[in-house]
Amino acid sequence: MTAPLLQITDLVKDFPVKSGILQRATGHVRAVAGVSLDVNKGETVGLVGESGCGKSTLGRMLVRLIEPSEGSIRFEDEDIAHLKGPELKAMRLRMQMIFQDPYSSLDPRSPVGNSVAEGLKIHGIGDSDERHERVMEMLDVVGLESYHAHRFPHEFSGGQRQRIGIARALIMRPKFVVADEPVSALDVSVQAQVLNLLKDLQKDLDLTLLFIAHNLAVVEHISDRVAVMYLGRIVEVTDRDSLYANPTHPYTQALLSSIPIPDPTVNRNRIVLQGDVPSPLDPPSGCRFHPRCPIAVEGVCDVEEPELLEVGDGKETHVAACHLRTGAHRHLDPAPR
Repeated sequence: MTAPLLQITDLVKDFPVKSGILQRATGHVRAVAGVSLDVNKGETVGLVGESGCGKSTLGRMLVRLIEPSEGSIRFEDEDIAHLKGPELKAMRLRMQMIFQDPYSSLDPRSPVGNSVAEGLKIHGIGDSDERHERVMEMLDVVGLESYHAHRFPHEFSGGQRQRIGIARALIMRPKFVVADEPVSALDVSVQAQVLNLLKDLQKDLDLTLLFIAHNLAVVEHISDRVAVMYLGRIVEVTDRDSLYANPTHPYTQALLSSIPIPDPTVNRNRIVLQGDVPSPLDPPSGCRFHPRCPIAVEGVCDVEEPELLEVGDGKETHVAACHLRTGAHRHLDPAPR
């Protein structure tokens, strides 16, 4: 069996909390708390969850914009979690990122052609004429004109700026791309154009994508598999069709119930979660979701942290972290909420 292109094992990221005049560290926030996930070559894995759950932090760690605190990141069977210097620079040729904000991620003082070509120049790829030719080619691939290379970011619409961001990432011809909410700042009509562009480019260029989003309808459109994240941990992973047809974790069920249906005659039982997302400074004991979970069992869910286990729906790749859906506690009756 071929090994996954990307293997994440027990990945952790702690950010120090500083206070006082001397700004000494008095604690830490565990933004990513032991995430394990495989991404296979050529697939798109959607990573979803509420704002602040650690999705973007995880994505930035994978392309080494943020240093991991613990765990391993294996890319093409090479541990890249702690690469430095020339080895890290060489690795960046194979991994790129599309940022969430298509405006702030571009230099407002530089023509977009220079921004797109910047990676080629840094890595010493080609001479000036060759770099110019590749920029023109990539702008055409993402649906822009050659004369756009001489314009500045403020002269473009949001959708065009996101296309520029995509061109800048793909001009390096990477094997793996992290797309960090690439359509969340765009109008709905433009979102569809960018999503379809990404799907076409993935097929044409044989890309592997980690697509980060909080919009489950968008994730359904583009993903092969979906990982659901809550407060720094993965709580469910399965293929797209299984997740949307048979969500297992109570948090996933609540997220899916919130997707609007464009049909006023269809009634959906909306699951409204009580309370706010706990602070990562002081996460709950046991299952991190239990204070908001409608089926939590006292003495189990608030004590033991659940592992990602198979849910028994016939899908070997369908796993969830819930005491009542997997493992030895499946027989317990949910507590009323």
